[in-house]
Amino acid sequence: MIVNNVVLVLENEAITGSLEMRDGRISSFSETCSRQPGALDGEGGFLLPGLVELHTDNLDKFFTPRPKVDWPAHSAMSSHDALMVANGITTVLDAIGVGDVRDGGHRLDNLSKMIDAIQESNRKGLNRAEHLLHLRCELPHHATLPLFEALMATPELALVSLMDHSPGQRQYASLEKYREYYQGKYQLSDREMDAFEREQLMLAAEWSQPNREAISALCRKRGIVLASHDDATAAHVAESQAAGSAIAEFPTTLEAARASRALGMQVLMGAPNIVRGGSHSGNVAAWELAAHNMLDILSSDYYPASLLEAAFRLASDERNTLALPQAVALVSRNPAKALGLSDRGAIAEGLRADLILAHTQHGYPHISHVWSQGRQVY
Repeated sequence: MIVNNVVLVLENEAITGSLEMRDGRISSFSETCSRQPGALDGEGGFLLPGLVELHTDNLDKFFTPRPKVDWPAHSAMSSHDALMVANGITTVLDAIGVGDVRDGGHRLDNLSKMIDAIQESNRKGLNRAEHLLHLRCELPHHATLPLFEALMATPELALVSLMDHSPGQRQYASLEKYREYYQGKYQLSDREMDAFEREQLMLAAEWSQPNREAISALCRKRGIVLASHDDATAAHVAESQAAGSAIAEFPTTLEAARASRALGMQVLMGAPNIVRGGSHSGNVAAWELAAHNMLDILSSDYYPASLLEAAFRLASDERNTLALPQAVALVSRNPAKALGLSDRGAIAEGLRADLILAHTQHGYPHISHVWSQGRQVY
């Protein structure tokens, strides 16, 4: 398969030329156009490496499209996979919550069902993207450690993050933002919200630290990549680094991002933060970290289409010095490298032919085709 007349976004530069894929790999690329009659005319579009997504909650939405509605697993997984490749994501870590902040939440109900769907669709070769597993461990919960112990040997497990969404700290240093989010999410009255807030504080006091120590020790023992979540202070970051975290997910302050970088952790921020121009929780803006050269990885989090758009927005943002190759690395090479996936994430000979052909229209990137290991999947 030859793609002709494209702007190849390489690791350090963008060149106009052509690329050939063979047996699922990038066999060669050139600054000249191919004369082969069967070559696909890319019409001057951008040829990019397939996107690598480390943290998306998107699968959950297909299994429970409405409250109290359980969707059939095969249909849910297929629809989720289709949305991933339509947005250029060829490697995806499906983030599944272990220990919901509210006992009986639908993430607990769907836990085994979602993991079984990932494994079965992988085994049957039904997925167009490659699906791995990210366990998001909510620390202030009595069920978190037993559930993690039951799941930690899952072959698809590639990343574990340690979260504490209790009120008054980290992502929810603002109690007003905390109440606004959870009262809306669970439709609680003011009195019910007061009780919920007290309950979460009690759970955090009892379970957060023991669960943090136990789960991080198991990850270190098993060689599972560990991520912190919503660190806000240098003390939080020091605790995360001591636990063995290699990735700092969504630091909420410039102080925490700077401390994470100083201790050798990769800083991951949300692509929706870039697209929207700031954090919906009132925390540090991702573009600000980019401007300080403290941004390593972007994740689509709750909105898959944000990943590619965020890279193009950063490349055109005069507030930072990122050219398009460096911006694209945030959503391809850097997340792949953070997981030790050395066979993807860049356009280079011998790597997997995970590729996106995109054109910009009216200032926005639009995806025309996607290849996963050389097979056109969109």
